[in-house]
Amino acid sequence: MEFVSTMQLIFATHNQHKLLEVSKLINSNVQLLSLNDINYTQEIEETANTIEENASLKAWHIYNHTGNNCFGDDSGLEIEALNMEPGVYSARYAGMHKSDSDNIKKVLHEMSNITNRVAQFKTIISLVIDGEEHIFEGIIKGSISEKAIGTNGFGYDPIFIPKGYNISFAEMSLDEKNKISHRSIAVGKLVNFLNLRYGL
Repeated sequence: MEFVSTMQLIFATHNQHKLLEVSKLINSNVQLLSLNDINYTQEIEETANTIEENASLKAWHIYNHTGNNCFGDDSGLEIEALNMEPGVYSARYAGMHKSDSDNIKKVLHEMSNITNRVAQFKTIISLVIDGEEHIFEGIIKGSISEKAIGTNGFGYDPIFIPKGYNISFAEMSLDEKNKISHRSIAVGKLVNFLNLRYGL
């Protein structure tokens, strides 16, 4: 395949936290556009039953809508003692219109009398490029803290302590988190693919 020096990719998200994390990880030869950048204001309904299917759904939706190469992602917190919940429902665990703090409160309530705190974060990226789909996975193992700690990050970061650390994601700087996070692992695989396939 002919190598290209630059590429424009749409990231199928309105989430500025995600966009910031990914933009720091992806190659500078890739021009990253969010849904806001292309004036796509609708929310893409996450109607699938798995994290993998939701990522795929978002990527194909935007690819079919715009005709441009794009990728979508979905992430979930999977807690062993809760049968891997909240999983695909992580963003709406406490209800459709609840906040991150509401979701955290629900998890801590569900875990209040549980000693097994083992958990993992999983990210799936679906890249749709030239009409083909490619899937990349990132997983980081860790545990659920007894209370929310830290103010950085978003989502469940204040209650997730990555394995080998004694601080939560929310106590880390973005650069520290990006060295080990589930999303950075998946994005790293995406970057490697783009480099090998397209010379980016």
